[in-house]
Amino acid sequence: MGTRPDEAAGKESSVEKHDGRDARQIRAGDLKDPWYDELASGWGELDGTGTPTTPAVPAPAAPPERSVCAADIYLEVQASAAFQEVRRRYRRFVIPGVAAFFTWYVAYVVTATAAPELMARPVSGAVNVAMVAGLAQFATTFLLTWAYARHARLRRDRAALDLRWAFFEQKREQEQKREQELQRRAER
Repeated sequence: MGTRPDEAAGKESSVEKHDGRDARQIRAGDLKDPWYDELASGWGELDGTGTPTTPAVPAPAAPPERSVCAADIYLEVQASAAFQEVRRRYRRFVIPGVAAFFTWYVAYVVTATAAPELMARPVSGAVNVAMVAGLAQFATTFLLTWAYARHARLRRDRAALDLRWAFFEQKREQEQKREQELQRRAER
């Protein structure tokens, strides 16, 4: 059933088997992992002699020519009437919702602190006013979350999606113009 000690001593265990390469011999270029970042590797690692390696830092790229960039498109979208309408709809729901919920929460805390006899008043059996109000806090949290998701779905998501598509369309056009300009320069 088992092996005798003298037989087991001569055999190499599966733990001792390896592919022939030692882990210390792996170099940065040897890794075929697509998520491996060669620039980020080496930070604080030892180079084999016991001293930390200094990572290679790429040379800074030439400054890009001034053209329409993503930041300009973002600013243009932000200044648009459609974006302002989405933000207005957001604020019309969120500000009153937060104010109402915060008032309700502070009222619960103040009442629990200032009027403990009111909060200790029994409602039914061992359930008192504090327990009912505390559970109501949870209920209003879920209610507010549902109302927010519904409001976003019905009044903001479509307009926000249209804005997103408009932005990506502008970005795509910008990239196409840049590629055409590079092709024209390459032909010269």
